[in-house]
Amino acid sequence: MPTVSQTSRRGRVAHWIIIIIVLVIMLIYLIPIYWVVTTSFKPFKAVTAIPPKVLFRPEITSYVKLFTKRSIVRSEEELVEKRASAKWYERRVLQQGQTITGMSPFPNRLFNSFISAIVSTIAAVALGTFTAYGFSRFKVKGEGDLLFLILSTRMLPPVVVTIPLFLMYRFLGLTDTRFGLILLYTLMNVSFVTWVMKGFIDEIPKEYEEAAMVDGYTRFEAFRKIVLPQAVTGIAATSVFCFIFAWNEYAFALIMTTRRAQTAPPFIPSQFGVGVVDWGMIAAGASIFLIPVAVFTFLLRKHLLRGVTFGAIRK
Repeated sequence: MPTVSQTSRRGRVAHWIIIIIVLVIMLIYLIPIYWVVTTSFKPFKAVTAIPPKVLFRPEITSYVKLFTKRSIVRSEEELVEKRASAKWYERRVLQQGQTITGMSPFPNRLFNSFISAIVSTIAAVALGTFTAYGFSRFKVKGEGDLLFLILSTRMLPPVVVTIPLFLMYRFLGLTDTRFGLILLYTLMNVSFVTWVMKGFIDEIPKEYEEAAMVDGYTRFEAFRKIVLPQAVTGIAATSVFCFIFAWNEYAFALIMTTRRAQTAPPFIPSQFGVGVVDWGMIAAGASIFLIPVAVFTFLLRKHLLRGVTFGAIRK
């Protein structure tokens, strides 16, 4: 029979084994992100070098090209003339025989992604939370069928419904508009929010609201002052997933927008170099595109873990 010290030692060994396994899995998941970020800082020739270069002198040429429009310098005399008066960032592209002619649309595309993702997330979470509260607190005839109908809107891949949606949007004049994208992302996320938030609200005892209404609160006041504060973790977790969906969405943004309301996902892979695909510039756009999701998730980290596990254990 093992002694207490042997059991304790086995427990420590198992603990360190789990830590090592988690670290290995984390490193495997981080390799693609590391590769994209390092590629964005590689010189142009090092990006497509075979075998791939791990050690290199980093530069920001890819980021300069991402935020600028460029044209090819036609002659050596023009190149010498421009190099004499060029600013530090202009010299980065002059080395590749190009000159800067203006600002790239990338900042505007990134701004469109911000507006579409943030506004649609707020709208979807608000509408979905109200809907979930109604299903949780009131007897609704055919509740199971209605919930399944709501969920069925997420069963089809977006590409299946893009053609009828495009025809509908073109008739209503919503193509290539931010409002059209916000409306579409909101409708796609409401079903997800309704299902997830219903599970959270079901875990909040009804007696709290009944006691508040006995004290003179209205139903809405009880919802706002009793239910919402206790559902904050669920709202935070749901908001993260809705934001990630709207931020990363590609198919709808590609088909429903062309220029004015185009978001970053369809814009980034459309950037080509002179004669070849400029993978460094694409990697720079992808690296910048990763930052908002990471920041948003980091800000809600305190609620996220509690939110994704809330309701997993029932009494």
